[in-house]
Amino acid sequence: MTSALGPIDIAVLGAYLVVAIGVGLKVSGKSKSLESYLLGDRDLAWWAILGSIVATETSAATVLSVPGEAYGSTGMKFLQLAIGYIVGRAIIVRLLLPLYFRGQLLTAYEVLQQRFGGTTRQAASMVFLVTRNLGDGLRLFLAAIVLNRLADVPLAWSVVIMGVISTAYTFCGGMRSVVWNDCIQFVVYMLGGVAAVFVIVSHISGGWPELFRFAAEHDKFRIFDFSLSLSQDYTIWAGLIGGAVLTIGTHGTDHSMVQRYLSARSQADASRAILLSSLVVFLQFALFLFIGIELACYYAQHPGPALKQDAVFADFIVKVFPRNTGLVGLMLAAILSSTLSSSLSASAAALVNDFYVPSRKTLPSSEHLFGVTRGLTIVFGVVQVAIGIGAQYLDNTVVKNALTIAGFSAGLLLGVFALGVLTRRASQTSALVGGAAGLTVLVAVKFVLPSHGVAIAFPWLALIGASTTFGVGWLVSLFVPQQTPPGAAS
Repeated sequence: MTSALGPIDIAVLGAYLVVAIGVGLKVSGKSKSLESYLLGDRDLAWWAILGSIVATETSAATVLSVPGEAYGSTGMKFLQLAIGYIVGRAIIVRLLLPLYFRGQLLTAYEVLQQRFGGTTRQAASMVFLVTRNLGDGLRLFLAAIVLNRLADVPLAWSVVIMGVISTAYTFCGGMRSVVWNDCIQFVVYMLGGVAAVFVIVSHISGGWPELFRFAAEHDKFRIFDFSLSLSQDYTIWAGLIGGAVLTIGTHGTDHSMVQRYLSARSQADASRAILLSSLVVFLQFALFLFIGIELACYYAQHPGPALKQDAVFADFIVKVFPRNTGLVGLMLAAILSSTLSSSLSASAAALVNDFYVPSRKTLPSSEHLFGVTRGLTIVFGVVQVAIGIGAQYLDNTVVKNALTIAGFSAGLLLGVFALGVLTRRASQTSALVGGAAGLTVLVAVKFVLPSHGVAIAFPWLALIGASTTFGVGWLVSLFVPQQTPPGAAS
């Protein structure tokens, strides 16, 4: 296969990569302490944090798979999930955010130590470390497939190139570099999406009128589905309830997100960034869903070999996008712009503050912790690159199942946090037993029930995990007396 990139496309892609590393080097001089490196001195603008939140939850899978949903039978019904995201983030601002701003915390899981004890804190942090690095390593692999197809770069080298770039600018600049690069990434993939809208419609015979006629005929613009079926992914109930619980878990208890809130100048700034990010995500989804509707219209006029839904957009870019105009380079930059940086910084912070520091008899100096944290950034970069390279030897089903398991953490962590926030009787034993029960039920729902003809749509999984963890933990608390959390005062 020959490269789909011309010299101008390569120049555009190269410029993006140079800017990404340049930002890391530019701000490296401002990250001389542990707090500065991990939280940008708690002095980052709310709008930069907003852009970083949105970019962090966007991956190559989002840019390619969301159009695939609209290309298929889903259409705009995917937006029901985004409505739930708006509700969920409002709940985060009301219930969880005040916990993070009560003290000078460096990780989300310090809250759990104050409520339950050190074991619960470390268990939650370990769930985050394992699932986040597994998930992001696999997402790195999926993004590398695009680089492999467009630029004809061997798959393993595609993984290495992307991993090295992300690790380099995170190592140099810390949280400041991550946030500013996230903002650049957000602008790049939105520009790529807008460009794609006009490129695709220019290849549809009949242009805009035909596109809207096709969409109306195939009911592509319908948003709401009031079906009560638990097996359907996109209904108003799955979106509103399941989507809200999912975003509370992913944005309220995942440290890669909480780290951004703690970087804000105030709780009010963090609240503003969280709430407005839900509206930006809604618009972002609408844009890429519209691209999917355009692709459905285009391929209806130009039928060819059957394509998987999540491969349709990439196929159009490779075969139809104008060559050597910079547009293919822009789209490739857009797809690859969601990188490892977010989880690298958050993983290093979690390992240092939740495991390394508590294991030391005396508190290490800030300079020592700063050096250890930077070193761990490289270690986690290597881990995720290794996962990405190893994923090429796995069956596609294995990769998807691993991503599903990585997504379990949102429900489990939310259930544990809910025990701490909403009950007074729950102890560390309650939290740990509840979490184990939640994981067991999620595995059964996802991998056992389908073999017996029972399918549960993915938006409900976080709710099932959280409610099981909370419910079992609360029942255990009725029989296990509340104790003073060991180490809670530390």
